[in-house]
Amino acid sequence: MKIALLGYGKMGKTIERIALERGHSISHKITEDIENIDLSEADVAIDFSIPKAAFRNIKTCIKNQLPVISGTTGWLDNYDEAVKLCEAENSAFLYASNFSIGVNLFFELNEKLAKIMDPFQNYSVEIEEIHHLQKLDSPSGTAISLAQQIITNSRKTGWQLDHAEKNEIPITAKREENVPGTHTISYTSEVDSIEIKHTAHSREGFALGAVIAAEWIKDKRGVFSMKDVLQNL
Repeated sequence: MKIALLGYGKMGKTIERIALERGHSISHKITEDIENIDLSEADVAIDFSIPKAAFRNIKTCIKNQLPVISGTTGWLDNYDEAVKLCEAENSAFLYASNFSIGVNLFFELNEKLAKIMDPFQNYSVEIEEIHHLQKLDSPSGTAISLAQQIITNSRKTGWQLDHAEKNEIPITAKREENVPGTHTISYTSEVDSIEIKHTAHSREGFALGAVIAAEWIKDKRGVFSMKDVLQNL
């Protein structure tokens, strides 16, 4: 399989190494605007660019019938438009706030815990995320996904960064040196605390999940998530 890398920073380089180890080749390593680049040689595109470029990259791939997966966050105001375009063009698109297999298992735990905890209103819930200093968006896409899962499975009505109202989830975002990503969900009452936590030790997990998703989406049509990938491996 030939993969076009849209964004060739640290994550792009890690994806390249893992893709080569799994027997694939890299058709493009792109850091500039892709609208005028011939992508016909590629089988799949993996987008780990920057927020202001991601939606343009995704649109270009969809219009060229090139299956695209994106792990770039900070562009989701345009997500519904990308979905509509993909359906109109009968193309293939997969977005995930986090491609790590471990994080996607963590998502499953988060959903189940939110359902279990909802009847016990004496517990307050909060989310903390810690990432490296180069991360542009805050809070992380993964933290937002975790918050949305809790909202869907509880009486919480929304989330806010740092300070939240009674029925909202507060998210604390920290930026520190050399932290690939740590996410913690805490439920706290006057008598005890319950906590689940995912800590990434490197970019390897994110990159491997992205390559697995690229392998899975090749030759498919539709709009997908990592849940589709994990359920059909």
